[in-house]
Amino acid sequence: MNQPSPRPDETRKVRVAVVFGGRSSEHAISCVTAGSVLQAIDPERYDVVPIGIATDGRWVLESGDPELLRITAADRLPRVDGERAAIALAPDRDSTALVVSEPSRAPYALGDVDVVFPLLHGPWGEDGTIQGMFEMAGVRYVGSGVLASAVSMDKAYMKVVLAAAGLPVMPSVTVTQREWDADPAACRARAAELGYPLFLKPARGGSSIGISKAHDEAGLDAGIEEALRHDPKVLVEVSAEGAREVECGVLQRLDGSAETSLPAELRVGGDHEFYDFEAKYLPGKSTEIDIPADLDPEVSARLRELAAQAFEAAGCEGLARVDFFVMPDGSLVVNELNTMPGFTPTSMFPQMWAASGLDYPALVDRLIQLALARGTGLR
Repeated sequence: MNQPSPRPDETRKVRVAVVFGGRSSEHAISCVTAGSVLQAIDPERYDVVPIGIATDGRWVLESGDPELLRITAADRLPRVDGERAAIALAPDRDSTALVVSEPSRAPYALGDVDVVFPLLHGPWGEDGTIQGMFEMAGVRYVGSGVLASAVSMDKAYMKVVLAAAGLPVMPSVTVTQREWDADPAACRARAAELGYPLFLKPARGGSSIGISKAHDEAGLDAGIEEALRHDPKVLVEVSAEGAREVECGVLQRLDGSAETSLPAELRVGGDHEFYDFEAKYLPGKSTEIDIPADLDPEVSARLRELAAQAFEAAGCEGLARVDFFVMPDGSLVVNELNTMPGFTPTSMFPQMWAASGLDYPALVDRLIQLALARGTGLR
């Protein structure tokens, strides 16, 4: 059951471990997200410990300088410096904190960490793996738990859960590496039944990395091969032709209920056929964002209602971003549910909440306070 765990020592500032980087292909985006959050955390209220996870899985003490965690060009992406001092994390048996120490300097300890802010995107971070570690240690952390994180990370299972809850999703099939190696013709046939054009996505990827759009069989083969480079499981999904892409932020209240932001619409210009990595993150791209989205009031209200329902259906906690297609006939389809949306300067989630009256520092503070208020154990 949910245990009423002791609160942090009130004689000192709450210590927050901001964890970022990681082993997934979204390592750089996680670093950029961390830079923005580090800049926003109030140093008068919180003692921040920046912890980076290198691409080889080592945990290191990182710099807290946000300027080192920015994208300046496509070939200059930030990364965790794996050469820094390695650290070890262990639960404090007398509290619900983590003790952070440097094994190479055994007598030296950085102290207890009261709450962890895991700003990891993709596998080995956003998918329930690191959440499971925190659960085992009995440590508070920001965001959804193991099940909601895992279900939302896997686009195929996310569709199963949302559809079971009565939420509309786009038709799709999955193709695994084993199936593709054994019988590519059968995989092509299953995909072709959906009808072109199709999107090919790494099932457990994000930031539009490895995604492509296929208009024919040749594009299908190339798209599956590209997606398989990032994940041995590929989602083949019907393209929502003519649809508008609208997103909605969700935050949990202290009573556990879901609150939604004003929706935002994004329009991709230039030579981008869809909202790919460059359109999302690189400076100078021609993506336009409208907040609030120019929607009929009834459609907007329905979209926010569905966003809250998706949050509840997946068992999310803390925060989520729900992405929708507004179809040409005005109907709504849930595209994705993201349990750790980007917090970069150009990310939709903080922009939507700022337009809804909750600025960036207040948003970060609310998420930390939600995590602190949440007990440890089963919920």
